Amino acid sequence: MSGILGKKIGMTSIYDESGKNVPVTVIEAGPCVVTQVRSKEKDGYDAIQLAFDEKKEKNTPKAMLKHFEKAGTTPKKLVREFTRFEAGHRKSLGETITVDVFMEGEFVDVSGISKGKGFQGVVKRHHFNGVGQATHGQHNRLRKPGSIGACAYPSRVFRGLRMGGQMGNHKVKAINLQIVKIVPEKNLLVVKGSVPGAKNGYLKIERWS
Repeated sequence: MSGILGKKIGMTSIYDESGKNVPVTVIEAGPCVVTQVRSKEKDGYDAIQLAFDEKKEKNTPKAMLKHFEKAGTTPKKLVREFTRFEAGHRKSLGETITVDVFMEGEFVDVSGISKGKGFQGVVKRHHFNGVGQATHGQHNRLRKPGSIGACAYPSRVFRGLRMGGQMGNHKVKAINLQIVKIVPEKNLLVVKGSVPGAKNGYLKIERWS
């Protein structure tokens, strides 16, 4: 299997063999249940669907209850598909995937939803410098974007111009992160560096391609 689903526990630091302090992120990875196996003949593509984290039955739609029932498992909060997996490592419906699919020293890609920071201006969102010092009667424009386009031509603002807007709260993938330690009895995965999202945020961990 090429990946697993998990939850961000938080960050800490550990010492490596050389005595260097290394920042790491602790992830609760699995156990995940295979809730669907897609095939090219039936669905048009090959994929394995995994589900993670328990969910109350009363909060689960009836269609999803039947879906989980087919796999012989309880309702789950997170359901994601993996389209990359090694030949000969296909999983069957209802099978459990644990953190043992990885080895220490491997490299992984971690996807998650970044922290939402609300509506932000151009200084914070795009690292603009503002429009200079408070001189020549200018007292309230220090963090403004300044001019955003020409006048008569093209008489419009070009699409994609960097302006103020919502910051964060979108999918981010951190690539090529090394697995420093695995604690199988607690389903913990310790990776070097930071991963997107806040504490308790859901993550998709895939073997680095």
